[in-house]
Formats: sequence, C-alpha cells, structure tokens
Amino acid sequence: MSLKSFMAKIFARYIARKTTRWKTRPIETQDKVFTHLIETATQTKFGRDHGFEAISSYSDFVERVPIRDYEALKIYIEEVVAGKENIIWPGKPIYFAKTSGTTSGVKYIPITAVSIKNQVEASRNAILNYIHETGNADFVDGKMIFLQGSPELQEKNGIKLGRLSGISAHYVPNYLQKNRLPSWKTNCIEDWETKVNSIVEETIDENMTVIAGIPSWVQMYFERLHAKSEKKVGELFQNFKLFIYGGVNYEPYRAKFEDLIGRKVDSIELFPASEGFFAYQDSQREKGMLLLLNSGIFYEFVKADEFFEPDPNRYTLKDVKLGVNYVMIISTDAGLWAYNLGDTVQFTSLSPYRIIVSGRIKHFISAFGEHVIAKEVEEAMNQGLLATGASINEFTVAPQITPRGNELPFHEWFVEFEKKPSDMKKLIETIDRSLQKQNSYYFDLIEGKVLQTLKITVIRQGGFNAFMKSKGKLGGQNKVQRLANDRSVADELEAYKA
Repeated sequence: MSLKSFMAKIFARYIARKTTRWKTRPIETQDKVFTHLIETATQTKFGRDHGFEAISSYSDFVERVPIRDYEALKIYIEEVVAGKENIIWPGKPIYFAKTSGTTSGVKYIPITAVSIKNQVEASRNAILNYIHETGNADFVDGKMIFLQGSPELQEKNGIKLGRLSGISAHYVPNYLQKNRLPSWKTNCIEDWETKVNSIVEETIDENMTVIAGIPSWVQMYFERLHAKSEKKVGELFQNFKLFIYGGVNYEPYRAKFEDLIGRKVDSIELFPASEGFFAYQDSQREKGMLLLLNSGIFYEFVKADEFFEPDPNRYTLKDVKLGVNYVMIISTDAGLWAYNLGDTVQFTSLSPYRIIVSGRIKHFISAFGEHVIAKEVEEAMNQGLLATGASINEFTVAPQITPRGNELPFHEWFVEFEKKPSDMKKLIETIDRSLQKQNSYYFDLIEGKVLQTLKITVIRQGGFNAFMKSKGKLGGQNKVQRLANDRSVADELEAYKA
C-alpha cells in the first residue's frame, strides 16, 4: 500500500465520522442551515424585500417567499450580473455558471466562495465515502480523468463566468494535480470530437484508474479508445477501478459499458448542478444517493402531481414519504431562494435520507393524461434490454398524437441500438408491459384503447451525436432530453432514422 492510499483511508475515516454526525441528525441539521441562510441574507435586497427580519419559522418563510424558477428570480439576478452587491447574498458571487435555458436564454447561476467550497467538498467526499465503505484506495495512485467543459473563463462586470465543470477544474487539489488528465491545453478544446480524440492520445498509454463524466460522452471516449487500440477498455486500463457519473440514469447504458470495458467496475452516482451539489451515492449496496443536508442548501419538496396547482403544499424533510415523486425546491448560500431546480426526485430511504432523480418537471409525456416520467421510461427500457440481450447508445420518447390513417395514437420511442434485440416484438412488448405496470394511467389508456402499444423508430448509428452536434450541444455536460410532451425533438430526429 502506498503512502497516498494509506493517507486516503485515514482521511476517509475522518470524513465518514463527520458525515455520520449530520446524517443521523437530519432535521436538526436542516434547521441550522435554514437559520444560517435567513440570518446571513437579512440585509440583502432580497432579504429586505421579503421581510427576512420577521422570519422566525419555516411557516414564516413559506408565507413570504414564493417558489420561483430562474425566470421569476431573474429581476434580482440581472442586478447581480450588472455588478451590484448585496442583492441576493452578501457581497458579490465569485463566479457565474453559464447555462442555456429553454425560456430564459442564457442563464447566469451565481456561485459564491462558500458555495463552490461546498461543491468541491461534496465531490471529494463522494470518493472518500467509497474508500471508507469498500476499503479500496489503490486507485488514488493512478491517473484520473473527468470529461468536462473547458476551464477557460470569461469575465462579466468583474465576475468570472463559465461552465460549472470548467469552474470546478480550477479546484482540483494539489495532491491530485499530478494524477489529473487530460492536460490543461486539451481540456480547453471547445470542439467535442477534436477534444475526445486528443484525450484518447493523452490517456491511451497511461495507468487510468478513475474515469468520470456523463455516460453518453464517456461512451464516445471508450469507443474511440477501443477503435484505436483494438482492446477492451478494461484490458487497456488494467487498473481501471471506478467510474463516476451524473446527469443521467446509468442503467440503460450499463450493458454497453460492460461490453466496452470487458468487465464490471464499481461506480458512484453524483447529483451536482450549477445551483449546488445535492447528493452522492454513499453505498454500493443500497439504492439511492445520500441527500447532502449540511452543504449550505435548505430543501423543500412539492408533490409533482400538485406542482402546477395555484398554491401547492410545500414539505420539508420531516414530512416526505417514500416513493412519491417530488419537485425539489432549494434555498442556497449562493442566494437562490425557494428556487425550482426543475428536477424531480423520489426518496428510497428516510434513515438516512436517500433519493433518486426521477426526471424533470417539464420533461414528461401527458398528451393523454398519462404523466409518464423519465424514471418510468428508463426502467421500462432497462427491462426490455435485459429480456432481449440488446444494448443501446441513446433513446428519447415522444407522443404521436396524429398518426396516419385510422390508427390510435401511441408513444414513439426513438432508439439508437448498439446491439439490436434478438426479437424486436418482444422488446416492444416488454417495454410496454413495464410501463403499464409502473404507471396506472398509461395502463388505463392502453386497456381503454385510447392508446395503442408503443412503437420504436430506429435511429442510425451515430444519429444522436449528429443531432446534438447540429444543435451545438455535442459533449460536455449536455444531455439528450429523455422525453417530451411534444414532437419538437422527435420531428428533428426523423432526419436521422436508420
């Protein structure tokens, strides 16, 4: 055992003890976070506008601070972007994470010195927790890679801005700098395909032990490695021990990954966003990710099926239930207040509090009242793949409301196969049965002959990448939208059919 791996185990034990202290006192921990946030922001413009001085309880907060999305908070954020101080949080943020919104155009998400510290610590603690649980630490001696956006930052009114992953690249601790790949020069390449090729050149002869990124883009990296070396990734990188991912459900990609790697490797799921780092997988045995309760974020939850009502009930941790689909609302130490992140979650454990990401509140299919969500289609796809031995590169789902002739409407699944199913009919039937089992509304619509069984449209090899490239969203933190309530994505994918 090397000195570095030995020290990693000691540090991991220390962090595990700290984590246990707050996760075994979840309500107390969240109450402290809530009080700190309110007290700190009382003299900001937002705090004065919303009477923070008079807030002494959570019910006071609910009464004074409505749920907002970015568009509704934009009036304050625009003042921050203009360089004004003490608007939503004391002083100024040190960064803006620049993202693209569907309705707001470019979004500038503020990141403060304390919030980036919490983000970096959460990312580090996810790995340390894994070391403590498994005892595996040898990988710290090898090379590590995170497929991410460019770390080159711009500046706006004295505040640096860039993609979150690029900002995070500036916070790699010194003891990992020698282990980190790719080089700074390669990381700054904007064109994703050029960047992946350069990453392949830089890593193919290295002792890669940890690889991290969004699964769809890591898959491209693995495919390029395999094409160049004619070896499985696990053979090429014999000490590759750990895959770290976030952003999308890994399960639909798992079979393809295990084929590319040639063996199984442990994985850690993360739940980071520009707005904060919310959860990480704390167990290789238990389902879900540990909700981070001491990281400067106060959580509220609204039932997804009530969210669009005029005044939906807002719940704190002590009131949530297992298996319910909730919209996650956050207030943070970067000045986001009762902010609708847009993600939906379900609790898999209440002791400790663990969650899975079930989808996006705006990304669902309910053209006929079925309210199908991402978690359901991903689980159905996984069942179909297991039943037929197929594997996929990517997929998305949309309603077909006006089919030709006298056909009933249906859900159309656009699928790019890596390995086609042994029986396409069986794949369709398995997916459809799984969806009916998970979603009673969908079952009723099929039974009542309002909808017919789903149909699969096969997308040609490389079609999804070509589609994303045409949208200027190839690589980095960009993800294919898993499902939509309209045909905006589906109609454009027609051009990429096999």
